Amino acid sequence: MFNALLVNKDEDSGKTSAAVTRIGLDDLPHGDVTVSVEYSTVNYKDGLCIGPGAGLVRKYPHVPGIDFAGTVEESADARYKPGDKVVLTGWRVGEAHWGGYAQKARVNADWLVPLPEGLDARAAMAVGTAGLTAMLAVMALEDHGLQPGHGPVLVTGAAGGVGSVATAILAGLGHEVAAVTGRPEQEDYLRGLGASRIVARSDLTEVTRKPLESELWAGCVDAVAGAMLGRVLKQMKYGTSVAAIGLAGGAAIEGALITPFILRGVNLLGIDSVMQRYDNRLRAWTRIARDLPMDKLESMVQPATLGDLPQLGADILNGRVKGRVVVDVNA
Repeated sequence: MFNALLVNKDEDSGKTSAAVTRIGLDDLPHGDVTVSVEYSTVNYKDGLCIGPGAGLVRKYPHVPGIDFAGTVEESADARYKPGDKVVLTGWRVGEAHWGGYAQKARVNADWLVPLPEGLDARAAMAVGTAGLTAMLAVMALEDHGLQPGHGPVLVTGAAGGVGSVATAILAGLGHEVAAVTGRPEQEDYLRGLGASRIVARSDLTEVTRKPLESELWAGCVDAVAGAMLGRVLKQMKYGTSVAAIGLAGGAAIEGALITPFILRGVNLLGIDSVMQRYDNRLRAWTRIARDLPMDKLESMVQPATLGDLPQLGADILNGRVKGRVVVDVNA
C-alpha cells in the first residue's frame, strides 16, 4: 500500500473532494512501466483536476498530477529497466489517465523520457511541464531566427510557471528580457531571474485599432493571449516571432489584424507540450539540463507535500502561486 491524492466526485451534487488515501498496486491503471514516483509539481491543469474537473477528468475516483519524475520499478518494455530515472509530462496523464500525485504510477512507455544527465528528479519537477513548454517556445523562436543581440524579448505572464522559466532561460542565453506582469511586487523576483526590464500589464492590455505600432520586440513568449497578444503582434520587429503558450487573458486575440503578418512578416508559433513528439521532448530536456541556470531555478521553488495539494490546487486557479511548486510525494 502507498499514498496517493485521490479525488472523488459526489454524483448528486457534482462536487469533488480530494484527500490523501492509501491505495495498492492493483488499483493502478494498465501500462507498460511502473514508476516509483519521487517528485511531482502543480500546474493550472492540476488545479482543475484537483478541484472542479472542468471536463479534463473522465471518471472518478481519480489521481491527478500531469507531471512526475522518479525511478522505474517494473517494465514490460525493453527501452526501460528497473533503476532507470525517468520523467513524464503531458499525454493527458493526470487527466484521462492516473498521474503523479501518488508514490507509484503505471503508464505507457511511449510517454516517458529518460532523465537527462545533469538533472535529478527534484530539479526535473522544478522544471516540469511549465519549464518544458518554456524551452519548446525558446527553441521555436530560435528555429525562426532569434539570436542574442537582436533586441529585447518580451515574456508575458512572466511571474507564472512558464514565464518564470522562459525569463531565466532567455536571460541565461544572453537575451535582453522584458518581463510583463500585473503584480508590481514581483519586480525583484523577476529581476532576480534575469529580466532587465519590467513592463506593466496595463501598458499592453488596451485594445487599439491601429494596424501597426512602433517595432519594439525581437521575440515574445506569450502566456496571456487576449488583448495583450493582439497588441504585442503590432509591436513586433520585422520578421520576428511570437511563441504562444497560453490563454490566461482569453482564447480570442482581441484587436488583432492581419497587418503584422503580411507587412512585417511576423510569425505566430503555437506551442503544445502535451502531445509533443519524443525527439523534440528529448531535445528540449537536453537543452534544459544545459541552458537553464539551476541557481535561478531554485529561486522559483516552493516545496510541498501530497497533503498540501488541495489548497495549492485552489491557489493556482486563483492566481496565488508564484514560480514552481515541487511536490515531494514521499514526505
